[in-house]
Amino acid sequence: MTAYTKLEDHFRRYLVLGQAEGVLHWDMSTVMPSGGSETRAEQLAVLKTTRHALLTGPETADLLESAAQVELDDWQRANLSEMERQWRRATALDEDLVEALSRAESACEMAWRGARPAGDFAAVLPDLNVLVALVRETAAAKAEALGLDPYDALLDAYEPGGRQAEIDPLFEDLEAFLPEFLGRVLENQARRPAPVLPPGPFPIAGQRALAHEMMAALGFDFDHGRLDESRHPFCGGVPEDVRITTRYDENDFTSSLMAVLHETGHALYERGLPPAWRHQPIGLARSMSIHESQSLLIEMQVCRSRPFLAFAAPLIGRAFGGAGEAWDEDNLYRLLTRVEPGLIRVDADEVTYPAHVIVRYRLEKAIIGGTMEAADIPAAWNEGMKGLLGITPPGDGDGCLQDIHWYDGAWGYFPTYTLGAIAAAQIFAAAKSADGTITTEIAKGDFKPLLAWLGDAIHAKGSVLPVPELLTQATGRPLDAGVFKTHLEDRYLA
Repeated sequence: MTAYTKLEDHFRRYLVLGQAEGVLHWDMSTVMPSGGSETRAEQLAVLKTTRHALLTGPETADLLESAAQVELDDWQRANLSEMERQWRRATALDEDLVEALSRAESACEMAWRGARPAGDFAAVLPDLNVLVALVRETAAAKAEALGLDPYDALLDAYEPGGRQAEIDPLFEDLEAFLPEFLGRVLENQARRPAPVLPPGPFPIAGQRALAHEMMAALGFDFDHGRLDESRHPFCGGVPEDVRITTRYDENDFTSSLMAVLHETGHALYERGLPPAWRHQPIGLARSMSIHESQSLLIEMQVCRSRPFLAFAAPLIGRAFGGAGEAWDEDNLYRLLTRVEPGLIRVDADEVTYPAHVIVRYRLEKAIIGGTMEAADIPAAWNEGMKGLLGITPPGDGDGCLQDIHWYDGAWGYFPTYTLGAIAAAQIFAAAKSADGTITTEIAKGDFKPLLAWLGDAIHAKGSVLPVPELLTQATGRPLDAGVFKTHLEDRYLA
């Protein structure tokens, strides 16, 4: 074996262990009894430290140095680059910190599961304080090793190459654009009949059956995936066994349905990653902004569009035995594109969604930068929501406890949501330009032309290209908020 092929075997073992870790996380979020939390924390800590030791052992550095001298093709060279990137990030941390962080993440997540429904931030604060201290320590260690700002060092784990210096002006531009635009949208909306939520209740069994029908239509492979329930919708598992979750509300089927469609977009991306590189760094999803672009493309760009509802409205009505004006495609379109500032990010419309992300981005930068403490989060959250959306949560359950991410250790993650929304508009516009049949086929319930284009342009590329190059190859330009703004104007002011 050459140094490079030894590295491939090394990283195959490292990534397979990571996949096992992912399935354990799914189990913890869906079916694990609460009494299993301590054992699960131990399992995850051992897995993470084992993986860390595998990646940071002295032979990895030697193999990386030797492999750099070997003649490789383009994909192998890109794979080697991704290997080195993961190795550099791992060697910034010692094993004790990796283990401590893993245990703190498990403890804080379990505390959040009880605190969120009770709206009791005080209940999670002790565990959150421990976690934040370890996240700051991790950020500092990675920053020193990588020559980055601490927040950028965390961001880089989710968005390779992503930096605050690029995100800040982008978000400032959106923050300047959206308030005036929101006012125009609300005025335009007020001139039209208000949509009507079809009469419920909507039994969970019917919602689940509808979700399965929609997932199958979009191309979800149930031989390689499943749908379950959790407190916070997510997509996990592995490409051969994709696990997505949702949560149901018998008074409103749209929230669960849109969550399922969103997570199906993630799942389709995972299933479309290059099979030949499945257990190599180059075969992984490129970044969280690209992952979010695929979920938001399906949920926002496609499944809230008139062509999609021409196909879906009859299926939705049939699922709940509904008939009449409330169930027709025009009403459902107005319902699913209704703009109204709200408290919950995952239920937010496209126009107000970036404000939710900007609030979180500012807070996590302040926490990591040490200018704010975890105890300050509720008041700062409420102030941010009041300033950007004009609303104040009545309690922390609908405020700073609503997202799982900070409580399970995902710091530096939130800006990727809005980066993904911008990319989604850009990618879908490019897809429609390249294949004029895409929207007409969507109206018939045929998503194959869209998925074929996405498969070639995005999914099959894995991590072979940096994000700017991937977007440029697929759409003709790097990330461009102008396309997103045009999409919003076309949909909400037309």
